[in-house]
Amino acid sequence: MTRPFKTWLAAAGTGLLAITGTGLAQEQPTASVQQPLPLAPQVKGARPKSDASVLAPAATKLDPSLQNLAAPATLALPNKPEQVRIAELRPLSLKDVENLAEVNNPNLKAIASQVDQAQSQLRTQIAAWYPNLSLSTQNFPSYTGGNQRSSIRVANPLQQTLQKDYDYTSRWDMGAQLSAQWDLINPQRVPQIAAARDQFEQSKNQYLIALRELRLQAAQAYFELQFSDEAVRIGQDSVRASIVSLRDATARFQAGVATKLEVLEAETQLARDQQLLTDALSQQSVSRRDLARLLDLPQNVSPTASQPLKPLGVWTPSLQESVIAAYAFREELDNALLDISAANSQANSALGAVQPFLSIFNNLSGFRFQGSETVLVDLPGRSGWAVENSIGLQASWNIFDGGAARAQYRQAKQRAQENSFRFADTRDRLRFEVEQSFYQLRQANRNIQTTSRQVISSREALRLARLRFQAGVSTQREVVDNQRDLTQADLAYAQALAEYNDALATLRRRTGLDQIAVCQAVSLPASKSIDDASNSVPVPPDPLKPACQAAVSAQPAS
Repeated sequence: MTRPFKTWLAAAGTGLLAITGTGLAQEQPTASVQQPLPLAPQVKGARPKSDASVLAPAATKLDPSLQNLAAPATLALPNKPEQVRIAELRPLSLKDVENLAEVNNPNLKAIASQVDQAQSQLRTQIAAWYPNLSLSTQNFPSYTGGNQRSSIRVANPLQQTLQKDYDYTSRWDMGAQLSAQWDLINPQRVPQIAAARDQFEQSKNQYLIALRELRLQAAQAYFELQFSDEAVRIGQDSVRASIVSLRDATARFQAGVATKLEVLEAETQLARDQQLLTDALSQQSVSRRDLARLLDLPQNVSPTASQPLKPLGVWTPSLQESVIAAYAFREELDNALLDISAANSQANSALGAVQPFLSIFNNLSGFRFQGSETVLVDLPGRSGWAVENSIGLQASWNIFDGGAARAQYRQAKQRAQENSFRFADTRDRLRFEVEQSFYQLRQANRNIQTTSRQVISSREALRLARLRFQAGVSTQREVVDNQRDLTQADLAYAQALAEYNDALATLRRRTGLDQIAVCQAVSLPASKSIDDASNSVPVPPDPLKPACQAAVSAQPAS
């Protein structure tokens, strides 16, 4: 779960706007008092650490009801048509989708692997504090054997003689060397470890960012599937209504009380609704497979939405509270500060290249042999051993490198300055994203109210138009127009609901908050209210009602 709302609100120490009873807080005018803003290193620290407690951890195992939806093997690849033929349509709730995404999604697993890689890299740099111990061998063992015969004619005053020599070699050698070295002074060691630690914290933050983004993508894909299901239902209702209208128009034409034009208008509307249904069915199939891709479901399973499209709840924090929460909880700002810290560490490491290095070393070597080498065959073999140990200090100092180290230092410092500018850009972008989602949520809330009135009005208008047509006081054109208006109103209402839920999920992603009030049960009227003062103007100036109270049933009243 996210950090408690009141906890960070008290820590922020700023006066925030009160939450109105209508759900979305209204902006209140405040006195313009310019106060100096605190610097980010003072608020978060120069090297902020990743805080996994601000986000509910990802699920590590599937719920018992979802065990058969585990992801296929990572390197699995179907090679037969029946392996990818859809054999099951599995209804899923939004909670099921989030659970499957967190456990199955391969991209999240890849980013988790990057965290492990960054940790291993950090451990590699920390090893510079420890001595290096190595063992090497020259002969382990080696054997030299041979037999050599030579004849030399020796001349003397009396006669010449032939002298023969026999050389025999049979020798075993064994030698090893044990070396130890420890850097006492290494100017590059500390900054390199600091840079690796910053990269490790960044990778952990990147995992939290990916987890937030995955949850948002899963929710958005589910809302898109819900909307496509609703579009299919609306298309089916429209086709059924068009079939009834065509049947009535044909009957009246055959009875001689209607014209061919009315029949053609009914046929045109039926064809239009059939096209709408075809497009909705296609989009439904695409939405299902898109969600299956995100969840990494088995190849023969397609997900369906088990929950109808309705508002998820009401966003309770105000706009200002949402912006401050984004600054407090978003890992993108922490990563920007860590980029600055890593660049400064790289600058210090560059200067360390032209500073003195000092290390202590110890080399221990041993040698042993047995046997003879290049001796007469009648001489006995020999054996022996030797041990040698050396210890000392080793120093190095690159006094002049042509200015390369100083240039690398300036480059790293300039990169740190660049990252400070990018921090400011990230800060402004985060605020805009929150404000954009907040205003889109308000717009969707308003659209739910207006489109719900359109649905009720269009439904009643279609009912009256059919009664008038059956009574002979109206034409088929009036029925067709009202039926088209109802279809468009239904689609607009479903789109408003999907956009509202999408904006709500996006606000959760962009603020790190989960302050959503659950929708209360609403008693819906059977007809449009006539005393609603907001009907007289396109955009009512009164405060918005929560989307839960403005929602209407998309199904016709029984």
